[in-house]
Amino acid sequence: MGDRERNALRAEPAPWRQWGRDLDAQSVEQMKNACALPVSVRGALMPDAHVGYGLPIGGVLATDRAVIPFAVGVDIACRMKLSVLDLPVVWLRERRERLARAIEEETRFGVGVEFKHPRQHPVMDEDWSVSPVTHAHRDKAWRQLGTSGSGNHFVEFGLLTVPDARLGLPAGEHLALLSHSGSRGTGALVCDHYSKLAMKKRGNLPKELARLAWLSLDEDEGREYWAAMQLMGKYASANHACIHRHIVANLDARVLFDVENHHNFAWKEMHPIDPLRAGDEREVIVHRKGATPAALDVLGVIPGSMASPGFVVRGKGSRESLCSAAHGAGRVMSRTQAKRTLDWKAARRLLEAAGVTLISAGLDEVPMVYKDIHAVMAAQDDLVEVMARFDPRLVKMAPAGERPED
Repeated sequence: MGDRERNALRAEPAPWRQWGRDLDAQSVEQMKNACALPVSVRGALMPDAHVGYGLPIGGVLATDRAVIPFAVGVDIACRMKLSVLDLPVVWLRERRERLARAIEEETRFGVGVEFKHPRQHPVMDEDWSVSPVTHAHRDKAWRQLGTSGSGNHFVEFGLLTVPDARLGLPAGEHLALLSHSGSRGTGALVCDHYSKLAMKKRGNLPKELARLAWLSLDEDEGREYWAAMQLMGKYASANHACIHRHIVANLDARVLFDVENHHNFAWKEMHPIDPLRAGDEREVIVHRKGATPAALDVLGVIPGSMASPGFVVRGKGSRESLCSAAHGAGRVMSRTQAKRTLDWKAARRLLEAAGVTLISAGLDEVPMVYKDIHAVMAAQDDLVEVMARFDPRLVKMAPAGERPED
């Protein structure tokens, strides 16, 4: 297929399905636009969906030998990690200051934050020359290893309630550590460089589709972005590994169980073009922008807000959703609207009622800006099975005034 044919929009959009009701019209329109691309094969829209750059947050898109930088996302490989510690649950009430101090001492929040003495992890021994961007910013990435950034990123302690022994943990209540962050400044620079390159190569796309410009995996630029994305995936995982390792060591604790998953990524996977027919699977590139991998029996974490529960889930392998699920509660309010219409007095009442101590955060991240996580989970009960419930008790995010990096 030549460039002209690959740049022409589909006569009929690729098939896609939506989970959840009353999704905002803009995110639905973004999903429709994505499915009009000539490289699009199939799509799905998760119940936490809201507007993003190009592909909506909560959008899942399968393409043919093409990767879309903005369908991966700015914060490449942003992820969740949960660790269950061998500390007594009563620490959540009686030793909150000790837990808070461990967070404060062992990670950093804010735009561009770094460690004076970089953390150590084997990811820094990977080949950082796979892209000129990663090569140029390797030292920056090293200094930021183990930091949490800003936006919707957080580190928190909470209560994990396990109903049975299927996770390999005793049924009952456990103290757990949960974090959310990604590939930091270097990941954002990778996105910026290759999204601009893609838009230049696909300059004849309609204006409303410009941020859906793709790179072919049959071309050097596409393969280079793919390699950089893979490296940022390893780096984001290492980032969480450092956060958890250092906090756990600070507390002189031991990890009994852990689970992690990422979103804002693209995977080479086998899927049927028609999910209702068997036997026609082919390799496609599955972009999950703010969507959790949910293949059969795969574990993951879906958070709520700082005052509502998150869940450890097990995927059901839905063919229609391209084996995906929501990645959180999803925003119902922009940051600008939150700052203009909300107030801390009401937010603190809500946090107090939920038994949550907030170390720091901006008004644009308080619980009222998010959807009801219970409604989101109910809308996708055919995609994941709940294995355990996590209730936040001690939460730290970037202080007010920081530019969001999510």
